[in-house]
Amino acid sequence: MTEPMTLLEIANLTKSFGGVKAVEDVSLHLREGIITTLVGPNGAGKTTLFNLITGHLRPTGGDIRWQGQSIVGTSPWKIARLGVARTFQDLRLFSHMTVFENVLTVMEKSAWFWQSEAGSVSERHRRVHEILDATRLLHKADVRANDLAYAERKFLSMARIMATNAKMWLLDEPASGLDPRSYDRFVALLRSEVRRGITICIIEHNLEIVVSISDRISFLDQGRLLADGEPEEILGNPELSSIYFGERS
Repeated sequence: MTEPMTLLEIANLTKSFGGVKAVEDVSLHLREGIITTLVGPNGAGKTTLFNLITGHLRPTGGDIRWQGQSIVGTSPWKIARLGVARTFQDLRLFSHMTVFENVLTVMEKSAWFWQSEAGSVSERHRRVHEILDATRLLHKADVRANDLAYAERKFLSMARIMATNAKMWLLDEPASGLDPRSYDRFVALLRSEVRRGITICIIEHNLEIVVSISDRISFLDQGRLLADGEPEEILGNPELSSIYFGERS
């Protein structure tokens, strides 16, 4: 089987805050068209890695290459325009806007100055309807985000990232707190988007979610990449399991 092409390459990446190395000499390939899950205990450097990729932090050393070109020092809005989109744990929705408006704003050039032209008004509206249908939020189109149930707000966050047309999604615990039915919908949605050509990298702590959704797992601990490989290989390693469950000596 042919190895998927590397879309984003992290090479010997380091980030220090004073004397603390939050990320230490990490090298990682995020491959096209698969779901890579970043796992590890709290403080492992997972969120810092996302912040470095998206340009919100500048590395102390090393390089980040998007489709072969270094993006170190590039502004977050320019990285977003290249095709890297991100969600946050706090969702960052426009709480007093409707579901429809929340998705539409992502496509409006006047609202997001990094966003490339997204077609005519009718085309944008058609695309919003398409996304809301895929996330099963179409019947909530006129409801304010603030009035949605928790799971619905999670799916609205996903709908907004779908509207960016980004090639790579960086998702920070996107399934946390979902009930079983919503979780099944979430997995089906991600798998559908991967089949469409989207590359996804997820930060996740829930082992059940990690097992069910990952094509590849990267294990971080104390800022270092300890392992990167197939889920069976990583999850079957007793040393990594002891670190993951806080049983290190």
